[in-house]
Amino acid sequence: MNPAPRRADDDLRLALPKGRMQEGIWRLLAEGSLPVRASSRNYRPTVGPGFEVKVLKPRTVVEMLHSGTRDVGFAGADWVAELDADVVELLDTGLDPVRLVAAAPAELLEDGALPRRPLVVASEFERLTANWIEGRRLDATFVRSNGATEVFPPEDADLICDITQTGATLRANGLVVLDTLVESSTRLYASRAVLDDEGRAARVRDLALVIGSVIEARGRVMLEVNVPVDRLDAVVEVLPCMRQPTIAELFGGSGYAVKAAVPRSALPRLIPARKARGGSDVVVSALSQIVA
Repeated sequence: MNPAPRRADDDLRLALPKGRMQEGIWRLLAEGSLPVRASSRNYRPTVGPGFEVKVLKPRTVVEMLHSGTRDVGFAGADWVAELDADVVELLDTGLDPVRLVAAAPAELLEDGALPRRPLVVASEFERLTANWIEGRRLDATFVRSNGATEVFPPEDADLICDITQTGATLRANGLVVLDTLVESSTRLYASRAVLDDEGRAARVRDLALVIGSVIEARGRVMLEVNVPVDRLDAVVEVLPCMRQPTIAELFGGSGYAVKAAVPRSALPRLIPARKARGGSDVVVSALSQIVA
C-alpha cells in the first residue's frame, strides 16, 4: 500500500462531498483540468499539486469549514443553513437543486391544513424544523431521523421535514408537500480563516474562477455565421453575446464571419433568426471553459 502524500504547509485543504453530490462535483473538477484521482486511501484522493483532499459527508464538510480545519469545499446550502455556519459562499454550481419541505399524509390534513393538536415532526434538520414549527405556531415535538425520513408517518410521526428534488418519493409514500423551508444546491464555500491569509485567499479565488469558468461554459456555445456585407448590422443586432461579437472579413471581401458565445438555451430561436436575416454556414461548437 502506497503511503498518502505528505501535505505541504501551503496546500489548500479541499473537502469534497460524498454521496449524491460526488459524481457531479468530480466531473466539474475534471472539466476544469483538476481531475480527482482515487488513492489507496479511499477518503483521500488527489486533485493535482497544491491540494490536500478529503472526502466527507456534506454536513461534515460544513462543520470543518466553519471550524477552519478545511480551507475550501463543496456542500449543500441546506446544511449551511441548518448549522448556521460562518462560512463564505464563493459560487453556486447549480448542481443537485433540492428543497427542504414539510410534508404530511393527505389523511392528516383538515381542509388542506394541519390539525390544531399536538403533532410529532421527524427530520434530520433540527434547527430549520424548529424554526418552521415556531413560525407556524404549531404545538409540535421534534423527532430526529437518520435517513428514510419519508417512512416515519403515520406510525412514528405525523409529518416530516425532508429533502426532495422532484417530490416523487414523497408522493410514493402518500405525503403532500405543505411548505418549503429552504431551497438548496451544491455550492463552493471557504472558511473565514483561509480568506484572512492573502496568499492562500488568492488561490481560493483562483479555484473559484476555474470552477466558475466551467459552469459558464456549460450554459453557452460558440455560434459562428457568415454574413453578407449588407446584412451585418441586422445579424449583430439580435446576437446575444457576452460583450461584443468577434467579426472578421471573409476572403475577397464578400462578407463577414461573425462569432459569439451565446446562451445554449437561445439556440432554437437564434439559428432560424440568423438565417432569416441573411446569415449562412451556421456552425455551433461546444465550449469547455469561459473566463469573462
